[in-house]
Amino acid sequence: MCSGCGAFTQTTNPHQHGYFDKDSKRVRNWLRPKRIETDPEALEEDKFVSEVLQSMDAAKLKELGLSASTMMAAEGVEIHNEAARLLEKQPVCDRCHNLTYHNLAGETAKIPMHHPTVESLRETIEESPHKYNHIYHVIDAADFPMSLIPRLNVLIGDVALRTRNRRSRIDKYQHDRKTEMSFIVTRSDLLGPTKEMVDGMMPWLREVLRDALGRLGGRVRLGSLKCVSAKRAWWTKDLKEDIWRRGGAGWMVGKVNVGKSQLFEAVFPKGRMGNGVTDKRASVAVFPREDAGTESISKPDSNEPGWDDTDLGNLLPPPQPATDYPNMPLVSALPGTTASPIRVPFGNGKGELIDLPGLARSDLDLFVKEEHRQSLIMKKRLVPEQISVKPGQSLVLGGGLIRITPRTPDLVFLMYNFTPIDEHVTLTEKAIGFQNQTRESVGLENITLPGVGEKMQLAGSFHLRYDVTKERAGPLTRKNAIGLKVDRLPFRVLALDILIEGVGYVEIVAQVRARDLERAASSSKDDPVEETPKVEVDSFESKFDIRRDASERPRSVPKAKPAPPPRRVQQEEPNLAALPIVDVFTPEGRFIGSRRPLNGWLNNKPRVLAVHKRKRPRKSMKGKKKQAKLERRRAEGAAVGA
Repeated sequence: MCSGCGAFTQTTNPHQHGYFDKDSKRVRNWLRPKRIETDPEALEEDKFVSEVLQSMDAAKLKELGLSASTMMAAEGVEIHNEAARLLEKQPVCDRCHNLTYHNLAGETAKIPMHHPTVESLRETIEESPHKYNHIYHVIDAADFPMSLIPRLNVLIGDVALRTRNRRSRIDKYQHDRKTEMSFIVTRSDLLGPTKEMVDGMMPWLREVLRDALGRLGGRVRLGSLKCVSAKRAWWTKDLKEDIWRRGGAGWMVGKVNVGKSQLFEAVFPKGRMGNGVTDKRASVAVFPREDAGTESISKPDSNEPGWDDTDLGNLLPPPQPATDYPNMPLVSALPGTTASPIRVPFGNGKGELIDLPGLARSDLDLFVKEEHRQSLIMKKRLVPEQISVKPGQSLVLGGGLIRITPRTPDLVFLMYNFTPIDEHVTLTEKAIGFQNQTRESVGLENITLPGVGEKMQLAGSFHLRYDVTKERAGPLTRKNAIGLKVDRLPFRVLALDILIEGVGYVEIVAQVRARDLERAASSSKDDPVEETPKVEVDSFESKFDIRRDASERPRSVPKAKPAPPPRRVQQEEPNLAALPIVDVFTPEGRFIGSRRPLNGWLNNKPRVLAVHKRKRPRKSMKGKKKQAKLERRRAEGAAVGA
């Protein structure tokens, strides 16, 4: 198997994964390593030394710490050659080699990639030979939380999540196995410039994740949520120790291009072969699978501790040989680099870490020209400029790939582009022509493919419903400045983040009058809503009484309480018509979401150095010169009068 992408090796089809060219130099050197060439005179000397060593007594050689069998010339050369071959790094397939050394992303992307489904991942995890399994749900910070897999814990095998109840337990065993799950937000360096600033965003990350989880989010405890950055080494050491302490099998699950392979390399516990052999979490589950009908796959080393002759099925490949510093999966910006599961054991049987192929994330790149597809990937933290979109204007990304048009009249919107795509502000009529590919501009390049303009549709209308007045008011609400309450301000600042799947987000901010919102709220309260609470009979008691043994004494069923009179419920949210609204147009009306604002522009402002600050302007010398002129004239007049 290829250690870079996990694909099975083959030498027949170069347009498939795992292809090795047997005629290439790197493969030939691995299969047939170079033999050590020695001088003929040196060989004669080695031969003479070998004859002397063979004639000596074996006990005398043992006292000197020597061995005649290992010091013979020919055998020494063979041993050295074999050691050199083992120490040499195993080559990867041609696809991984081109990505690593030649950056041939365009040609490599033409190789078809079949993304797995959640059902196939569930069957793969069920084939785990370990008794203890932990699933790390990896989420990307670039478009958080759009890379979240909905209901993953249910689809992957009914994995229980820890609830807010402090007495709740998740130590549940199913078929002699225990499976847990936690969330990891990768590439957190895209959120802020410093680690302390990103750590302060943890409450925001938890709230946004709760909103993304739906009804389940209000009951789940997210204390185990981790926000890491493999590029900047933020919290990777803690996650590495957590993986080492847990042992067993750790599964990296997530969508494509969320940073699983890069995180895998950063948190894998290297250099710990001598520890953890007797750890209890190295035990193997002995409960056979019900649908296991395939032949067992032979292990690389059956004598290795922690392994058993357990049926691994046909979805989970065999692991790599256990070493201190094994070959890591390939890290690349190309989506879908990992083709099949990559198993790397650690701790000499304590456990293993498995990098699973990513699920399908977004096919927005299919509507973009091939030379611009790599520009959709956010590779570094962005510091955007503040863009003012006036009435009658629109923001265009990629020359027409995405269009954001404000609908509220007589209102100026501030937008901040946190995507690697170039932005352009123009009139709405021109923006529609650019997106529909009926109008061309000399200075604006449209990155969409020909014919995509006919597929542009409305992706959604989004209201700016989140109040960020306290953060945006500056010294007006700052405690160490004026310190006014938000209720005393005559305006409100509303914001929303528009998410673009797999690309990034656009922060949108608008300022409205507070009296307009109050007027809308008062108008909505004038129309109360009649609501009658539902009263249900205790179904458990009724079923229990029906299924009860007839020989027992009859038990009365509790009567249902009479329904109370309807109560008047008032709406607390303001009328949506009073909130600013924007329309987003994308290919086929897809790839768009929204979340509560991160205030990314406040956290990612341009760095201001001392050389950038303007000094106090020098005072004009005009008055001094005029005064000196007047004094000179007075002196001259006084001299003439004398």
